[in-house]
Amino acid sequence: MEFRLGIDLGGTKTEVLVVDSRGESVYRQRVSTPAQDYDEILAMIVELVQRAEADVGQRASVGIGIPGAISPGTGLLRNSNTVCMNGRPFRDDLESRLEREVRIENDANCFALSEALGGAGRNYPVVFGVIIGTGTGGGLVVDGKLLNGPHAISGEWGHNPLPWHRSIDGSPACYCGKSACIETFLSGPGLASGFELRFGESRSSREIVAGAAAGDDACDAMMALYHDQMARALAHLINILDPHAIVLGGGMSNIDSIYDTVPGLLASYVFSDFVATPILKAERGDASGVYGAASLWG
Repeated sequence: MEFRLGIDLGGTKTEVLVVDSRGESVYRQRVSTPAQDYDEILAMIVELVQRAEADVGQRASVGIGIPGAISPGTGLLRNSNTVCMNGRPFRDDLESRLEREVRIENDANCFALSEALGGAGRNYPVVFGVIIGTGTGGGLVVDGKLLNGPHAISGEWGHNPLPWHRSIDGSPACYCGKSACIETFLSGPGLASGFELRFGESRSSREIVAGAAAGDDACDAMMALYHDQMARALAHLINILDPHAIVLGGGMSNIDSIYDTVPGLLASYVFSDFVATPILKAERGDASGVYGAASLWG
């Protein structure tokens, strides 16, 4: 029996999963990520692979989901919020240590692949997967295959400007060097920053969501704006890609009001006489990334 090993390398935690030829999990482990030290990250991954292979008694293929992407131009890792990895030959270093080919994709691409193959999007031909958490990201899967381009940036939805921008939105600066990126509105920190800008009070995204549910007027107004910003951002996707389904993951995807409210707002922005695109919550939760990484060898 062949085994496929996936690793979801995150800024705070790293998870390893081994699946058998049926796609069933046979080994799983999660550890803290030594996010400040590049060499320690490499050593951690090697140790996780060795432990997993010792447990299943067989050498496995290795797929890894990472924050950021490997540049097709230089072969170096870029755009990672685990900043010690940026500018490093991550693929080469890892393949040298593991003595085999390693398939590496952006973590949002792994999420999208997982949900398209075995999660909420499994019955749809074209699936756009969106991660909304401490940042935003996305990936596009067509007929079960990741769609990627010559720059390895397919699905980088969060670093485009918020569509149909209004003065009430503000123009927050983004770490990418631009302002008013979708990420600065729809991420957890983006919601909190928007609330402080509008109401002059510091609250976490969790507190804002809870406050809205409890009838707090300011929180309710902020969530109404958030829903509209989400609708504008997703409508822009629909206008360009017209996917059969959009699947949401990440911490912010657990806000139930998104699924109750946003679909009804899409018609104001989608260039069509009707909108039938389902907005779905990820079925595999925070395990989607690691399943997608293992599926890079599917």
